[in-house]
Amino acid sequence: MTERVQRARTTSQGGGQAGSPDGGRTLRPRNWSPVRAMTRRLNPDGSQLAQTSAEQRRNAVVDCALYIDGRRQPGDWDYAGALAAARGAETGFVWLGLHEPELAEMTEIATTYGLHELAVEDAVKAQQRPKLERFGDVSFLVLRTARYCEHTELTENSDVVETGQVMLFIGPHFLISVRHGDACRLAPVREELEARQELLLHGPWAVAYAITDRVVDLYLEVADQLEDDMDLLETEVFDRQASGRIQRIYQMKRELVEFKRAVMPLQRPLLALTSQMNRDVPKEVRRYFRDVQDHLSRTVELVNSYDDLLNSILQARLAQVTVDQNNDMRKIAAWAAIAAVWTAIAGIYGMNFEFMPELRVTYGYPVVLALMLGISLALYRWFRRNDWL
Repeated sequence: MTERVQRARTTSQGGGQAGSPDGGRTLRPRNWSPVRAMTRRLNPDGSQLAQTSAEQRRNAVVDCALYIDGRRQPGDWDYAGALAAARGAETGFVWLGLHEPELAEMTEIATTYGLHELAVEDAVKAQQRPKLERFGDVSFLVLRTARYCEHTELTENSDVVETGQVMLFIGPHFLISVRHGDACRLAPVREELEARQELLLHGPWAVAYAITDRVVDLYLEVADQLEDDMDLLETEVFDRQASGRIQRIYQMKRELVEFKRAVMPLQRPLLALTSQMNRDVPKEVRRYFRDVQDHLSRTVELVNSYDDLLNSILQARLAQVTVDQNNDMRKIAAWAAIAAVWTAIAGIYGMNFEFMPELRVTYGYPVVLALMLGISLALYRWFRRNDWL
């Protein structure tokens, strides 16, 4: 470890906080009015922000690691001291992992790392679509995460896909990952990446690749498991004994739309990251991003095919409902026709005219009953022969 790294650690662990007047080193940008403006925008009533407790801060900062020459440096690092040490080493960078940070803590981190107010606001609110923006020398990449929710039976209220967000601030000597939700945990990514020193040598963009690759791999896992649900729906719809499946199909459609909103918009940011015109991403890392783009393209194809298949299944089920309704109407019409014979003859003889045929015949009553029964049996056989009954 270099002397400058050792001095930075002493500063971060000593009496004064790095970036304060008595800390011996000023890391805070000279002009920080944008962050103050962002704070005022998020608190228009002018109320003072609640101070974040030490316990809450430990919960928000999942991990803060300093990497030099592709290796993680030992010790517990404060994010300000780690940044100072990274700037003092040619191949050093910081990976600061956050989980749903509060505005107060995010503002302090933004002050130390020089993050733009708009990006900080997006990171706190976590209601963004996948995108790639650049603020000075810091790139801001937004990813939407997704994972499959296990369920024993698909119902009209089943949660099939759970989504979240991961936002990345990529600077010359740091990467800050802000995770919202538990759809994609980053601890396994950090563990796998720390075993690949040759990849970490490429700096913060190597971490950005590893996280993006993990997110897209989860897309593929979700798509593969959705296929099983699609097969089950298709089997149930074309089962002649099935009934009441439209609600399940519609619920599956909603879940697929949510998944589609996470997958589709990511195509444009990945296209920008793999472009030859992008000089921020190292050439070697761009090759890795192209592999991620291939996986994303496969996921997009699967999602589009699932969407078309669900539309076909829904149309098929609606057609079946229409056919079933027509069959019911034919049965009702057939029985109504049979009943009309009895109604018509009984109505005629119920008029009580004095001069009507067969009124004085001894066997007139049973003859008329036999006639009505014979006509009904004939109609019944005719309707059965034509599949109306």
